[in-house]
Formats: sequence, C-alpha cells, structure tokens
Amino acid sequence: MHILYYILSSYGLIALIIILSTLLNKKGVMGSEGSRKFIHIGVANWYFLALIFIEDSNDFWWLIIPPISFVVLNYISYKKQLISSMERDGKGNMGTVYYPIALLVVLILSFRVFNNSYLGLMGVMIMGYGDGLAAVIGSKYGKKDIGNGKTLLGVLTMFFVSLITATTIVMILDGIAYLWIGLIIALIATLIEYITPKGLDNLSVPIVSTLLYYVLLMI
Repeated sequence: MHILYYILSSYGLIALIIILSTLLNKKGVMGSEGSRKFIHIGVANWYFLALIFIEDSNDFWWLIIPPISFVVLNYISYKKQLISSMERDGKGNMGTVYYPIALLVVLILSFRVFNNSYLGLMGVMIMGYGDGLAAVIGSKYGKKDIGNGKTLLGVLTMFFVSLITATTIVMILDGIAYLWIGLIIALIATLIEYITPKGLDNLSVPIVSTLLYYVLLMI
C-alpha cells in the first residue's frame, strides 16, 4: 500500500505545484521567471516523499518511476512548449529536462550505490532552494553583472541559502561537530552553479553536492 501512496502523492504534488504556478502567473502575482522557479523550488520537496514512503531496497524500481516519467513529459513540454509556466521562451535551455534526470541520478546514488537515502536530500534541497531563490532574487534585484549571466546578488543568495540548507541538514543528520561539511558543500555548490551554463546546473549542482556530502562524511 505504501507504494500506491508514494506514486499517487508524487504525481499529486507535482500537479498541484504546476497548477498553482500557472494560476499565479496568469493572475499576475508572479512573472514568468517567478513561476518557473516556484515549480523548481516546489518540486524539490518531492524528495521527502521518497524518504517517507520508500524504506525497502526492493521498492527501488517503484521509486524511480516518477522521475523517469517526468524526464519524458518534461522533454515533450520543452519541445512543444506545453506548460508555459515551466518553460523558458525559445530553445537551447533544457533545464526542466535535466531536473528529473538529476533526481534520477541522485536516487540511484543515494538509495542504491551508497545505501544512504538521506545523502540525496543535500543535493536536491540545494538545487531546489539555493539555485531557485538565487535566480529569482538575482534576476529581480541584482544589478552588478559578474559574468555567465549571473549577478553578484544572485551568487550571494545561492551561497547563503545553500549554507543554511546544508548546515541544517548536517546538524540534524550528523551533529554540530560536522557543520564544516555544510560550509564546504555550500561553497562548492555556489561555484558549480556559477560556472555551469544553459540549465546544466540542474544536473551539476545536485549530483556534485550529493557526491561531496558522501566523500566528506567518509573523511
């Protein structure tokens, strides 16, 4: 029964986030970038459903059904511009497709390779909240362009949100003595987000952050 709850809640959450984003965009509450990042941030919380409902390693193949299906659906949306609140105008940025691919890779690393499902929480939350808020705040309020289409305010937002996210996760899961891990992950994630082009940060940030978390814990 927990598998059914997992599948239904996964698709239900994503549908709710997209519907809310579309409505807020149409009512003028948020612009196109804001609506995209509303989805970007909201979908990151899906990872909690994986942690709540998937406990048995035998359920792994059920676990990856939602991200695999959204790789296909997001690619169709990207090509056809089906969900306007989720897509950027024009072609060339497949960030919405990379996002579920990143979720899939993180799930494989965390649940299957390293046998620690909480590792992926680091990568997904930094991608969702750090990168998401950096884009919103940087594009709206950032004035100083520092290259790669980034503003100083956006990069600082990425760092501080990532720092808060990473240290909170480390403190809850590993203890105060390991807070230095959160600082290192936040610094590296910010650098990766800055240098990665064309939506590929949706791949690089969560995967690198997850791998780095694992390596630093081993140290």
